[in-house]
Amino acid sequence: MAGQRNSAEARASSVVSIATAVSGYHAAPVVVVGVRVSPRIFEDFPRMRILLARHGETPWNAEGRYQGQIDIPLSPLGQAQAKALGERLKDLPITRAVASPLGRAQTTARFALGVERESLLQLDADLQEIAHGEWEGLLASEIHDKDPARLRAWRDEPDTVLMPGGESLRQVLERSWRGLARAADGLGDDDILLVVAHDAVNRVILCRVLGIPLSRLWTFRQAPTTLNLLEGEDLDTLEVVRLNDCAHHTPFFGEAKHRAL
Repeated sequence: MAGQRNSAEARASSVVSIATAVSGYHAAPVVVVGVRVSPRIFEDFPRMRILLARHGETPWNAEGRYQGQIDIPLSPLGQAQAKALGERLKDLPITRAVASPLGRAQTTARFALGVERESLLQLDADLQEIAHGEWEGLLASEIHDKDPARLRAWRDEPDTVLMPGGESLRQVLERSWRGLARAADGLGDDDILLVVAHDAVNRVILCRVLGIPLSRLWTFRQAPTTLNLLEGEDLDTLEVVRLNDCAHHTPFFGEAKHRAL
């Protein structure tokens, strides 16, 4: 019995250590009485760990201009956000990294990894932002003038929209989940995978993990260089441990600027 208790305590301590590394805070021993604890914390843990991040801000993000798959670079603020992400992750033992090939995601990933780990980075076109087609390069006000019904549907029923000359959210989910599966293939218990992608890509992946329909895409946020921590035994059992965590550049009750996709 004592051996089992010690083993369980060791596993729980391991969980606290991982959470501490991601949060940047030091954990202190805590005893909680009368609180139901998930039995998973006492199970043996083959668990994959995935850090899903969004790229830093671009000038078009700041303007509210739809960029889609147009290759817009980071703004100076976006570079600062990416460097802050790198500072936050510098002591985390990331063993694998993949990013969208669009420059804003690549650059964010390189800053996040730092020079010593930059060679880990692989690129996957399935992680590119949603193709907005004819909307790309336009402000929301311009889209409202030329395509008001579709813009209204995009805001109210996004799962019903096929972008003019572009993609639907279902198509983005199919390819981005395929890219995530490739990136996570063979991921071991001691591995940490960093994925740097885009607003719509992150949102559809998170909807699938959370088990919510794509119609609820706008019920959570994805700030520039935000972190989402996913853990599970495999892709089908992933859980969202952290969502839209941008503490490296925005105060707890602060508001990171977030416009368009």
